[in-house]
Amino acid sequence: MRALLCALVLLTVAPAALSQYPSKPLRMLVGFPPGGANDIVARIAAQKLSETLGQPVVVENRPGNAGVVAAEALSRATPDGYTLMLGSTGTNAIAPALTSKLPYDAFNAFSPVGLVGIAPSALVVHAAVPANSVRELVALAKSKPGKLTYASSGNGTTLHLGGELFKLMAGVDIVHIPYKGNAQALNDVVGGQVDLILSALPPALPLAKAGKVRILGVAMPERLRSMPDTPTVAEQGLPGYEMSTWYGLFAPAGTPAEAVERVGADLRRAVADAKVREQIAAQGIEPVSNTPAEFRAFVNAELEKWARVVKAAGVKGD
Repeated sequence: MRALLCALVLLTVAPAALSQYPSKPLRMLVGFPPGGANDIVARIAAQKLSETLGQPVVVENRPGNAGVVAAEALSRATPDGYTLMLGSTGTNAIAPALTSKLPYDAFNAFSPVGLVGIAPSALVVHAAVPANSVRELVALAKSKPGKLTYASSGNGTTLHLGGELFKLMAGVDIVHIPYKGNAQALNDVVGGQVDLILSALPPALPLAKAGKVRILGVAMPERLRSMPDTPTVAEQGLPGYEMSTWYGLFAPAGTPAEAVERVGADLRRAVADAKVREQIAAQGIEPVSNTPAEFRAFVNAELEKWARVVKAAGVKGD
């Protein structure tokens, strides 16, 4: 029925109308309150897209259920190119694996437009943990199964699943300690109540410089240009390990390809803009862009990846 409705809508969109796209303001849904990373990234992208598209792009916050409220609204929106959503790892890749009763099909309800950026994570340990590399940490964990602890920003969050992925790939038994947010979790690693954490990188950097924690590796495919001397987790014995939070733009499934390609092209130009890159980087996010086809392949791979991790780790959604 959804496919039939989309087809009927597309039949009403005349080629002339598409050639004039966009002819009215667009809205960009955000599944979180104002002030958070999703909201900030959305507003940076919306401001630049407003300039390049020649129409206002209005950010509309639809918080609730870890982004699911906004995603459901997008799935039900008219696929005419005038409704977009700033999605992310948690909402568009992890939530579908944790929740069997989502009000939309995560694989088929959306038309991916393009990436905006990727926020790197880092494997961080308390200063007293006797490990100076990922290999040493894995060896320590194997010598003390069930004794080491790792903190996360909460059950089912991106960082929780990243920790479970680390355990699976390293073959270690480390106890999960969930918190209500990354700041509280990282604070207890600093205090020594918990041994380690897979943390967002920006808040961990000043603590590492002060000697309160140690960063053993970044959870990215390649070393960061800003931290060339810090190895990746992958190159320290866990090839393929990656844990980051990505942000990208989506449209409803069935949105005309011409509209998706137009917004996608303007989004890539926006992310290439020096000022925009500076604004995104200030949030601890690496500016990254790709084509709609590349982003679709990326999202599908993420959905499959986190479904495997959730199943193997036996993680249950709250």
